[in-house]
Amino acid sequence: MMATPSMKKNFAYSTIYQVLNIITPFITAPYLSRVLGAEMLGIQSYTSSVQSYFLIFATLGTQSYGAREISRNRDNIYEYSKLFWEIELMTVATSMIALAAWGIMIVLSFRYKIYYISMIPYLFGSMLNITWFFNGLEKFKLTVIRSALFQIIGIVLMFIFVKREEDIGAYILILSITNLLSSASVWVYIPKYVKRISLNELKIMRHFRQTLLYFVPTIATSVYTVLDKTLIGLITKDSAQNGFYDQAEKVIRIAKSVSFSAINSVVGVRMSYLFAENKIEEIKKRIVSSMNYILFMGVGCACGIAAIARKFVPVFFGNGYDNVEYLLYILSPIIVVIGVGNCMGTQYYTPSGRRAQSSKYLIVGSCVNLILNLLLISRLQAFGAAIASIVAELVITSFYVKNSGEYMSLKILFGLGWRKVVAGIIMFVFVFDVAELTNFPNTVTVITQIVSGVGLYILLLYLLKDEWVIGYMCGFWNKVRKADKENG
Repeated sequence: MMATPSMKKNFAYSTIYQVLNIITPFITAPYLSRVLGAEMLGIQSYTSSVQSYFLIFATLGTQSYGAREISRNRDNIYEYSKLFWEIELMTVATSMIALAAWGIMIVLSFRYKIYYISMIPYLFGSMLNITWFFNGLEKFKLTVIRSALFQIIGIVLMFIFVKREEDIGAYILILSITNLLSSASVWVYIPKYVKRISLNELKIMRHFRQTLLYFVPTIATSVYTVLDKTLIGLITKDSAQNGFYDQAEKVIRIAKSVSFSAINSVVGVRMSYLFAENKIEEIKKRIVSSMNYILFMGVGCACGIAAIARKFVPVFFGNGYDNVEYLLYILSPIIVVIGVGNCMGTQYYTPSGRRAQSSKYLIVGSCVNLILNLLLISRLQAFGAAIASIVAELVITSFYVKNSGEYMSLKILFGLGWRKVVAGIIMFVFVFDVAELTNFPNTVTVITQIVSGVGLYILLLYLLKDEWVIGYMCGFWNKVRKADKENG
């Protein structure tokens, strides 16, 4: 039997990776926004959204399904080895079909052909991407270190080879190749964890129906996470609109990484094991604890981003990105909304085997998003896509929470979050006014806003007697005192 992995260590590794995901845009976005400009970045965003549909088909739902199945069988090396080869061979087959279709699209395309060619390594990367296997075993250290290494390599290559607008092709190729190398690099660990299985013992097709249950919500999710960029490009015919939207989303993605990506990726995998062991009370406890963290970080990030947007955008992206400021006002609440929905999806619906149920909610949200995109983008351009995304996420999260039974409810959610919302609103008003009342340079103002906002938010939650924040602070203080006694 495999030893139970440490959740604290896994959370630390996942957090390190998410921190790198935060640092990377802070390093590259200001440089790329000035060197490439909104129009070239819009081209990259649009072509990437087109390829996303092929990548989705290439992997079906194996990232979520594979991690769940490996986690449920991690105590049986023969069984999880068999699962690995079956799921991976199925992914190779679907990826080859996607590659063939991508080749046909390249031949038939007139615009952006050279960029589509540069993106071919992405499809090979998806074929070789086995992070789902190591995540299922909760071996996050292996994937995090490799991913971080190639992310750093990609950053260095960007600064070396991307110097002007015409280098957009080089930028796309760097992203594509580093993604492939990152996926391929973790294969060196496979002999250590996986047994050889005879081909006669493998039953690949038995997973096809199950992966479709994960594939359907993935397709539905793509409607409101990818299709908006495709429609912006097709409807507006203005690459700059996609550039503005993508830059705003980069800021939101940073906040998502801070708010819920790390904790859900770690706890979600453990939940599959806990559901298999029928440890209901521990599951409830972990969901509540995760939701407390997500609401604390999500509300703080949402209110903070909206408060600093006016000064932050010109400092971070440079001149000519005024639209990004207003997109951030619209999109910032989505951090909280997606955080709540993602928590229930990864920690309840998927590990408990209710993926088909969650798929229905995702499909409804996708239909709402598609209709609103078609109605609003032609009138409001990128702002219309932002509004559509917010409404769609609200619909999906409402379904998730309402139908989570004893694991979550609107009453529980309100109890966990109302103090955080009150503190966040007060913090927003204060931080927004800081920019209006000071005459500091924009960079100094933004730093002042962030530092004062974080301090005020935590202080307000303490004064409002938020149990989670007080408990966390007391726990931290006790650890400090214990360390002092041991050292003294």
